[in-house]
Amino acid sequence: MSEPLPIDAVLPDLLAALARHGQAVLQAPPGAGKTTRVPLALLGAGTPGRIVMLEPRRLATRAAAERMAQTLGEPVGRTVGYRMRGESKVSPDTRIEVLTEGILTRMIQSDPDLPGVGALLFDEFHERSLAADLGLALAIESRGALRPDLQLLVMSATLDAQPVADLMGAPVVTAEGRAYPVDLRWLPRPLGDTRLETATASAIREALETVEGDILAFLPGEAEIRRTEALLSGLPDIAVRPLYSALPAPAQRLALEPAPIRKVVLATSIAETSLTIPGIRAVVDAGRARRSRFDPGSGMSALVTERVTKAEATQRAGRAGRVAPGIGWRLWTRGEEGGLQPFPPPEILAADLAPLALDLALWGSEDLPFLTPPPAGAMAEARRLLTDLGALEDGRITAHGKEMAALAVHPRLAHMLLKAGKPAALLAAILSESERPLPGSADLSPLLDGRLRPESRDRLKRESQRLARLAPDRPAMDRGAMAALAYPDRIALRRPGEAPRFLLSGGRGAVASPGDPLGAQRLLVVTDLDGAGEEARIRAALPLDESDLRAVLKDRIRTMEEAVWLSREGRVQARRQERLGALVLSDRAWETVPSEAISRAMLDGVRGLGLRLSGATERFRSRVMLARSAGGDLPDLSDAALLDTPEDWLLPWLEGVRTEADWRRLDLLPALRGMLSHAQMQEVDRILPAHFTTPLGRSIPIDYAQDGPEIAVRLQEMLGVTAHPMAAGKPIRVTLLSPGQKPIAVVSDLPGFWRSSYPEVRKEMRGRYPRHPWPESPWEAEPTLRAKPRGT
Repeated sequence: MSEPLPIDAVLPDLLAALARHGQAVLQAPPGAGKTTRVPLALLGAGTPGRIVMLEPRRLATRAAAERMAQTLGEPVGRTVGYRMRGESKVSPDTRIEVLTEGILTRMIQSDPDLPGVGALLFDEFHERSLAADLGLALAIESRGALRPDLQLLVMSATLDAQPVADLMGAPVVTAEGRAYPVDLRWLPRPLGDTRLETATASAIREALETVEGDILAFLPGEAEIRRTEALLSGLPDIAVRPLYSALPAPAQRLALEPAPIRKVVLATSIAETSLTIPGIRAVVDAGRARRSRFDPGSGMSALVTERVTKAEATQRAGRAGRVAPGIGWRLWTRGEEGGLQPFPPPEILAADLAPLALDLALWGSEDLPFLTPPPAGAMAEARRLLTDLGALEDGRITAHGKEMAALAVHPRLAHMLLKAGKPAALLAAILSESERPLPGSADLSPLLDGRLRPESRDRLKRESQRLARLAPDRPAMDRGAMAALAYPDRIALRRPGEAPRFLLSGGRGAVASPGDPLGAQRLLVVTDLDGAGEEARIRAALPLDESDLRAVLKDRIRTMEEAVWLSREGRVQARRQERLGALVLSDRAWETVPSEAISRAMLDGVRGLGLRLSGATERFRSRVMLARSAGGDLPDLSDAALLDTPEDWLLPWLEGVRTEADWRRLDLLPALRGMLSHAQMQEVDRILPAHFTTPLGRSIPIDYAQDGPEIAVRLQEMLGVTAHPMAAGKPIRVTLLSPGQKPIAVVSDLPGFWRSSYPEVRKEMRGRYPRHPWPESPWEAEPTLRAKPRGT
């Protein structure tokens, strides 16, 4: 080991802690040298077995291994090697293996006791990736149950170390100081409307004039890097080098290696940790980071550009002090810095948890020692997806789920590979690497036709070849059908109208970019959306033929025959639909609809239209309600009660009723009478008779109003009545009608009326109705409805 680094001072304490406790947490600031010095120190101390170190990124994995091998004066793959998905440089002599974090999960799942591994190191744990959190939880459980001799070491630059130490039951070892001081500079005022790329390019130009050496600038993504690169074009004697994860390895190395002229490296957060870029004297931090945020409700992840946290800003600034004193430009004000969050959120709180749920199901337990437990809602959604894909049944992993886990890709893609076989390998590689469609359209078809970007062609081909070796042999199928297997919840059906708007089978809206030929397709499989707003923008998709859709997702297509009430049209409509989730694939009239289905749909119309009661029906209801209020054991016939449970009393009477007009014509008296038993009807009739029988034997319906029973009858029909009519123990209020059916008196004491008011009525009425009898002594006269013949 050549130059001294801050980590050297604590290496004896670290080795002693590991020897005594078998585990430790190392807190060392950026530039301290922990990534390359600690594994070599463990090797030199005689740690038995292999020393496995985990890195969060492929670039850091390769660079760390190369740097340690260079220190030993050996090629990579001898004493020090590395492994990542699709790439490996190890040999039987390898003692130090640097792995990307996801590799560890597969190792422990295959061999929980990690045979041959003596020490397990988690580098840059402060990034709190989902793979690192799961890997540490599995390692702690494995060490406790199977491998008490396994050494565990968590290393971080900015992590709050104590919670991790408490989780592990391990001591904390701290390395003080950074390699060299960094002078920080902030903006005098907020950026406002200034574009991020413009401000970054301006700060880079200032840095080039202020310091000697190379410049490292942090930007949120590839698009911002390319725009900034364009703004810096033409700078004399300056090499501008982009650095982001999608770049091929040779282009990444070009950014890391010394250049014959001054160099400006434009990087994403990939350059925050685990590697030193020689010659960097200044850092320009645009203050933004792009993170993936998963929405359990929609089942989609979206890339969101956010402000960096204080911990990330510290990491970035530390790049300027790795090899000499440096300067850090921060493109925000000192006042704005106070509003930054202290740490980035753990990925487990914001990620798609389907891979985690599958790993836990394979492990056989979810009760693992997580530093941050996975959110219950997101885990429930992940388990629903896995159940949907056939990986889980009753919460337990299936044989299909075990095969999915063995492929080491997202469960969606694993399911697609197992069902579609080797022909789906290239599509799975493109989707797993988040390869973007070519400019001009969101269509992935050109990529599948071989029109791959030069910078990603080799990487995608290697990954597709790896997946093809793992996938079974299957007959070829359409590419849209293959994608539908992976994304059954993202089948998109074009909405009516001119705009290229779609409805997804999962219920979400989506829209194609203006001018994109995909916007004219009836069906798509959407593999990527921007996730913003009510209608997400489609960023990647494939056309889908309906016959292919029906072939691969036939078990998910449901035929729904239903009759529904259309309130605007005032009628019941019966339709037969084929549905895939929220999508209606076909919709036609249901010709053989059972009458009961029509009647049940009509119940919804009844609730909206309200009751329409005839006079006779209303009188009957009044009698029942009065008897009920007097303590009778009778049903509640109020509007509220009847409309609350129409299926209990009305359904059998709706035969043939399917429109508002039919409903208005329907006589509800039989239905209401049907709610009472024979004994109840007899009791109501006894207490509250329905009719009054006149002296001529005619039945007059009694109306039981709030003030008591009422009838309306012609005066001549009541002649000779000397006792006032009674009902329910109360006098009936009698409206006496003229021969022309007009009210002439309302009486509650008929004998009293004969003697008091009748003479005046007789005097007025006999001239108007001379053919009808108006006797002087009505209490002695005979009742009649007849009139005298004309001319008499």
